[in-house]
Amino acid sequence: MTDRTLFPHDTGAAGWPARPETAADLAAVHAVNAAAFPTEAEAGLVDALRADPSAWLPGLSYVAEAPDGSLAAYALLTRCRVGEAPALALAPVATAPEHQRKGAGQAVVRALLDAARMRGESLVLVLGHPEYYPKFCFVPASRYGIRPGFEVPDEAMMALVLDDSAPVPQGTIEYPAAFGV
Repeated sequence: MTDRTLFPHDTGAAGWPARPETAADLAAVHAVNAAAFPTEAEAGLVDALRADPSAWLPGLSYVAEAPDGSLAAYALLTRCRVGEAPALALAPVATAPEHQRKGAGQAVVRALLDAARMRGESLVLVLGHPEYYPKFCFVPASRYGIRPGFEVPDEAMMALVLDDSAPVPQGTIEYPAAFGV
């Protein structure tokens, strides 16, 4: 493993500085998730995942800061499994409405994926917009023989291999209980 980043991301003042969340960020993380989605379900999901020691991975909950220092975006990776193999689930990814379509979400996702790669993680899964996640090199998970345990459009369930030297597991995704699937 080298120390080069998987994705170039701007951590300077002109961009969207991204970093791991701290205890001081918890209320703002909740607020960003609540504002980014039609209901508070995703904000509650983050709280439930944070309380689950089998899912929560310290250091893989990231925020991107706005120029004024407030939180602009949030992204979370938690432990899931593909068959018996460990993997990561990317969810939720949230950007405050006033910062959407300006690069804050991309900055936080890129930084978070880099952090996962640097920790030695090899596989990230996301159920999301098939127009958005391919910019991070996600491809349909079915290409690897990976599927969720519920029906979704094939193009919406995506995988990103972070370590080409590790075998990619095949099978059904087992999400943490907080996901309710």
